Amino acid sequence: MTGVLAQRCWNHETREAVCRCPECRHSFCRECVTEHESRLLCAACIARLTQGERARRSLMRRAAPAGMMLAALLTAWFFYFALGQAAITLVERAERVSWQQ
Repeated sequence: MTGVLAQRCWNHETREAVCRCPECRHSFCRECVTEHESRLLCAACIARLTQGERARRSLMRRAAPAGMMLAALLTAWFFYFALGQAAITLVERAERVSWQQ
C-alpha cells in the first residue's frame, strides 16, 4: 500500500483528476477543464464567469449613449457660454471706446 489516494474527476468517477478548479474547488480530469485567463477552470465556472462579463458589457452598452449625450451637452454649453462671454467683452470694450470719445 502506497498511502497515496488518487483524486477522481468530479464528473467522471473512473478517471483520475489532474487539477482542481480554483473557483469551485472540485477536482477534474483533463477533458473537464479549460484554460481561461491563465487558469484551468471547469466548464460550469467558465460559464458563470463569462456570464458576469456579459452583464458588465451590457451595462456599459446601455450607459454609453447617456454618457455621450451628457458629454455633448456639456461641450455645447461650454462653447456657447464662452461665445457669450466673448460677445459681452466685445460690447463692453466698444462701449468704453464710445464713451471715451
